[in-house]
Amino acid sequence: MILSQSFVRSAKARDSDFTTNKGDRPLIVQFAANNVRDMVDAAEMIAPYADGVDLNCGCPQKWAMAEGYGASLIKNPQLVKDIVLQTRNRISDPDFTVSIKIRLCKNLRNSVDLCQKAEMAGISFVAIHGRTVDQRCQPPDMESVKSIKESLRIPVVANGDIRSLEGATKVYEETGVDGVMAANGLLENPAMFAGYDSTPVCCVKDWVEIAMSTGMHFSCFQHHLSYMLETLISKPERRFLNCLQSTAAVFDFLNDTLHV
Repeated sequence: MILSQSFVRSAKARDSDFTTNKGDRPLIVQFAANNVRDMVDAAEMIAPYADGVDLNCGCPQKWAMAEGYGASLIKNPQLVKDIVLQTRNRISDPDFTVSIKIRLCKNLRNSVDLCQKAEMAGISFVAIHGRTVDQRCQPPDMESVKSIKESLRIPVVANGDIRSLEGATKVYEETGVDGVMAANGLLENPAMFAGYDSTPVCCVKDWVEIAMSTGMHFSCFQHHLSYMLETLISKPERRFLNCLQSTAAVFDFLNDTLHV
């Protein structure tokens, strides 16, 4: 999630928050916005480098909601509709997608109304996290996701606690959605959708090659590597990895622990 206001106004923020390359496609960039202008301007700036933009309407963090970002937007469906409509009108490429990712409203009817308003504005698809703002550890409410899907004509993507290929298939079959989205599950196991129960060593090797070939910042490389190795190394080894200060030290660690 990139703050649209900072992205539009600061070259430093743009350089810090967004990097890509020609092989990084398809690519959808998610922005946080609390007004039409910032989102539209950010979408226009990012359009030459991406295949779509997504408006975050699901972040439950208190700071985000206090500023009118994230899940606070699910209480303002008209603003969401206006943002989608104006973003769609600004980007001339018909293949460029404009989407939203939401959390459930406490009242299902409100969730349906929000998504239908966005659909009328020309949204490409909607991703739904099956929890309300106040819910954290409770099981996702996929029945509500199913109900929203049945009320729309656009594609719907389900999200929430998807940590295996089997889990993804179950959600797909039970809800009738058009796709599923995973966050922590893919951070911990990028090969999850290929059917692996944990990160295979070949995936670790691929990550190292990608990071080195693209000049990735060390902190980002190390952060994702730590997620990927969660089930492959012990907790003390993971703490040790997180304390390393250089790429060379990480390479030595990988060689000693995984013979990579």
